[in-house]
Amino acid sequence: MRLSTSTRAIMSVLSLFWACDVSGLSSTTAFSRLPSLETFDYTENNRLPWIESGYGTWKWNDEHDINYLEMGDPSKPALLLIHGFGASAYHFRYNIPELARDYHVFAFDKLGFGLSAKPILDYSAELWRDQTVDFIQNVIGKPVTVAGNSIGGFTALYTAATADQDLIKGCILLNAAGGFKDPQADQDAVAVVEEEKKNPIIESILAAIQRAVIAVSFVVTKQPARIQQVLKQVYPVNADNVDDELVESIQFPAQDPNAAEVFYRVIARNGNGANRPYVDDLLEKLNCPLLLCWGEYDPWIRPAAADRIQELYPASQRVSIDGGHCPHDENPAAVNQAISSFLQQVAA
Repeated sequence: MRLSTSTRAIMSVLSLFWACDVSGLSSTTAFSRLPSLETFDYTENNRLPWIESGYGTWKWNDEHDINYLEMGDPSKPALLLIHGFGASAYHFRYNIPELARDYHVFAFDKLGFGLSAKPILDYSAELWRDQTVDFIQNVIGKPVTVAGNSIGGFTALYTAATADQDLIKGCILLNAAGGFKDPQADQDAVAVVEEEKKNPIIESILAAIQRAVIAVSFVVTKQPARIQQVLKQVYPVNADNVDDELVESIQFPAQDPNAAEVFYRVIARNGNGANRPYVDDLLEKLNCPLLLCWGEYDPWIRPAAADRIQELYPASQRVSIDGGHCPHDENPAAVNQAISSFLQQVAA
C-alpha cells in the first residue's frame, strides 16, 4: 500500500514547518520545541530529566492522551524509540540527548504505560502497532527508523514489517520480545485440541484465579523496593544505573486508578505471547535494514533469540552489548554508538 496523496501533503507541510521552526537555533545550543524541555540543552546534558507531569501530549484518535517527547534538528533523519513493559519514554534517558545531537529523536509512552492514558480496553500487539504507525504519520511526518526494547522491540518489528514501507527506513531490536514457531509442532492440531478442551465453567474459574493472582502481583511489584530488586536482576553488569529516578518513573504511573486493571489486561492478553504474530512471520514480511543490539547477559531474553533472528533474517546486523535486558540504559555509550553507526548506514 502506498501513502495517499493527502497523507503525503500533510507530511510535506509538517516537514516544512519543522525546517523553519529551528532556523533560529545557534550551532552550539539546542533545545526541544516542547515547553517542558525548553531549558534543557541536549548538546551539554547527557541525561534526560524525569518530569512527573510529562513532556508533551499527543491526542491519539482524538481520544487518548499520549505522553511523548521530541528532540533534535528536524532536518536530520528521524529515530523513534519504543519502551518495554512497565517502562516509559524516560527509560531512554541516556540515549535521547546524545542521539539528538545528530538525529531527530522521538519517543512516546505506549497507551496504558508511563504517563500516557490508561483506558480500560483490550490491550494487544495490534493496538500498540497502530499507535506507532499513527504517531509516525501524524507527529513525525517523515520516514523513520524504529527501535524498541523488550515488548517495545516487538512493537518496532511489527510496525516495520506491516506498515507502509515508505514510512520505515530501518529497525533496531534491543533484546526484543516475541515468540518463534516450533518447527516440530502441528499448529492446526494444537488449535483443535485446545478448542475441544474449553469449558465455560472451568474457564471462568481459571480467569477469576488468574485475576486474583495478577492483582496481588501488581500490588507487590509497584512497591519501590520491589521495582529496584527486579531491575537490578536484569542490570547484571551495571546495577548502579538502577537509581531513584528510574524507580520513580516506573512507580509513579502505577498510582493511576486504572493501572491495576490495565496491568491485568496486558498480562492476561499478552503474557504468553499467544495473541501476537510469530517473529518468524514478521521477519518474512520485513523489507528494511535490521540491527540487533543485544545485551548478552539478559536473564529473560537470552542471546539465543538473537541467534534465531539472524538465522531467519541473514541480512541483519548484530552488535553484542555488555549488559542485560535493558542494554540502552545499562550500557548507553555502547548502544548509542551502535545505533548511530546503523543510522549512518541507513541514511546513506
